Amino acid sequence: MTQHPTLATLAADLEAGRTSARKLVDQCLARINDASGEGARAFIQVDAEGAIAAAEAMDALRKANAAPSPFAGIPISIKDLFDIKGQITRAGSRALDDNPRAEADAPAVARLRRAGFVVIGRTNMTEFAYSGIGLNPHYGTPKGAWRREIGHVPGGSSAGAAVSVVDGMAHAGLGTDTGGSCRIPAAFNGIVGFKPSQYRVPRDGAVPLSFSLDSVGPLARSVQCCATLDSVLADEPVTELTARSVQGMRLAVPTTVALDDLDDAVAEAFERALEQLARAGAVVERVAIPEFLDVAPMSAKGGFAAAESYAWHRYLIVAHGEVYDPRVRERIMRGESQSAADYVDLISARKSLIARAAVRLAPYDALVMPTAAITPPTIASLADDKAFTKANLLSLRNCTLINMIDGCAISLPCHREGEVPVGLMLAAVSGADRRIFELAAGMEALIRG
Repeated sequence: MTQHPTLATLAADLEAGRTSARKLVDQCLARINDASGEGARAFIQVDAEGAIAAAEAMDALRKANAAPSPFAGIPISIKDLFDIKGQITRAGSRALDDNPRAEADAPAVARLRRAGFVVIGRTNMTEFAYSGIGLNPHYGTPKGAWRREIGHVPGGSSAGAAVSVVDGMAHAGLGTDTGGSCRIPAAFNGIVGFKPSQYRVPRDGAVPLSFSLDSVGPLARSVQCCATLDSVLADEPVTELTARSVQGMRLAVPTTVALDDLDDAVAEAFERALEQLARAGAVVERVAIPEFLDVAPMSAKGGFAAAESYAWHRYLIVAHGEVYDPRVRERIMRGESQSAADYVDLISARKSLIARAAVRLAPYDALVMPTAAITPPTIASLADDKAFTKANLLSLRNCTLINMIDGCAISLPCHREGEVPVGLMLAAVSGADRRIFELAAGMEALIRG
């Protein structure tokens, strides 16, 4: 697999004049337009003219020593559920084709632009973000990085975001994460994906899936790349990340739910990573997290995603339900049968879950578990609804545990070169974002050994 540069490398090259924003955009556009690649499926819309104009503007600003940040001119992709001024936000669907063009950028997009990042295009996604697999019957499904000649799923719902980064069609991607939608595609494609504490990044100007669980996060090539983007998205100063020593890290491996039904390749890569961490001095403790047993029952009637998405979609489904992906429509419609009392019970149960999980996790620096229980299945194998449902649940399960406890988490590649991509997830309670980045930076290279 081609090794593409990190944001720090690109910033250094721009500063030294070894490249230009225009060159970076031209290279990304060439990869998107390569007929033998995944560009036509990874992107729903490409704004070549706007990206070139923005790149030339950034080059002029840099020449005048007025670049808005060291990252000015670096191309980034935007998941199709964010508003971009002058464009239609379709959320991977055909049901919003007649929506008016956005009058303003979503705040997350505006913050990236303010730092000088160049918006290259809108990436494909599971329709309305409702799956961890990444299939899209409307715009095609981009093939994941693993054995592309066979055709494996990219992971969802930020499917095109991950493929755009791994293929060098953009140097980072903006995604969202409701139950793993940044972390699963990152794990399935061998890159890094981050789900921040929900409060950190505004979700305005983005089509919601579940306003209780949605978070806005980056997909990129390194921990530092994701930390940089997280700071920009949270409107904080970008600072150099200090990697925390593995020696003495207190890591809890949950034996409840998170290690059930793992694919052999996932179990092997994960256990090998744990051994490497322990040898380097981490204190790895396997612990029961009984709170995780509460999550599946809370989702038995569709949970927050069904209730809250149904509230948003109910009139749109009446008007355009026939153009929805049937698998997505079916899951949204589960919200119709939830009562107000069911929803109030959910809110109460989650509040208790968050409080109890915080006490349980307090002695540890982070939880560590496989990002997804499975490796990416082939696209062809999921034509069967039963197979799709099983794969979707297993891909989402571990990540959803963290969204439900209102935590933050990062997925790091932990497979060896040539092996099927496997992600290792580090997670903690809300507000521990910087700690998660420091821990991840400390183990990033080690767990790939």
